[in-house]
Amino acid sequence: MPRSTRNPPVPPTGVVLLTDRRLARTPLVEVVAGAVAGGVRWVVLREKDLPRVERAALATDLRAVLAEAGGTLVVAGPDPLDGDAVHLPAAGPYPPPRVGLVGRSCHDGAELARLTTEDYVTLSPVYPSRTKPGYGPPLHPAGLAALVAASPVPVLALGGIATAAQVRACVRAGATGVAVLGTVMRAEDPTEAAVALTTVFGEPQSATTAGES
Repeated sequence: MPRSTRNPPVPPTGVVLLTDRRLARTPLVEVVAGAVAGGVRWVVLREKDLPRVERAALATDLRAVLAEAGGTLVVAGPDPLDGDAVHLPAAGPYPPPRVGLVGRSCHDGAELARLTTEDYVTLSPVYPSRTKPGYGPPLHPAGLAALVAASPVPVLALGGIATAAQVRACVRAGATGVAVLGTVMRAEDPTEAAVALTTVFGEPQSATTAGES
């Protein structure tokens, strides 16, 4: 199926926060607000076990937090919950729903080859993940770079990313951003945790692309 010729929306960049209220030390909206204060401008709402009415209410609250900073909420799954941005699993649906922004989780070249009208992908796991232990094998930066080169759309690196050095390695591999979950959700201070990662994207390119392995 050919890719769409519509004007592409702006895909996520920088640090993208995935939610998990079970890991959060305080109410989820508070954790997200802290991350936004630390520079996060993209949040993916998961919480798929919630009834739709509760999940939609949570989406409304998170959009309000993000709106104050010019951020965007993406909803995991095909239902945008009255918004216009979704992130889909590798398994489907195909083709993607017709909304303003569509992302998809991918893990290998075969899944990248199935893309049609998606606007961006996550590639995972880059590093071993506390949230999904045993999930893998990890790509590591070299594997990430190979898949980035094969991807027709921008890539977010996902999985086990917890330090500024790891963020820099993902950027050097060609990722336009990183998606994180436990690093912020588990943090005693979500703002501080977010700052440590988002600061990388404000560094001079030479500092990001050189020096660390």
